[in-house]
Amino acid sequence: MDNSIFLAKFWGWYLIIFFFILSLNPKRIKQIFNDLNDEKFLITSSFIAIILGLLNILFHNIWEPNWKLIITFIGWSSLFIGLSLFIFPKRTVAILKFINVKLVQVIYTLLFFTGLFLLNIVYGIIPV
Repeated sequence: MDNSIFLAKFWGWYLIIFFFILSLNPKRIKQIFNDLNDEKFLITSSFIAIILGLLNILFHNIWEPNWKLIITFIGWSSLFIGLSLFIFPKRTVAILKFINVKLVQVIYTLLFFTGLFLLNIVYGIIPV
């Protein structure tokens, strides 16, 4: 299977599942913000973000002006956020806390539509 197709499926399903978890249990958003004060949570989440971002970039660093660019941006974003949380934890947490819950809801709704778009590309539900 092509790396682009595999990662489109992975990120598409991941983003949709993430959206439904946060939609069905909005208290999770506040819990995540509260957990940012815990250094163990911060280190673990930054390592996971770095690993996911680095793997995504190593397998898929395609800068073509099409849907594959979305997957590349997701990988670079994950790596950048993970490194920021690990290298500058207080500054990054302060920025993340500045973002209120309403903006987070807008962001994960946009990520939901990104997931739908990626799955549509892979499965061809609606012809593009």
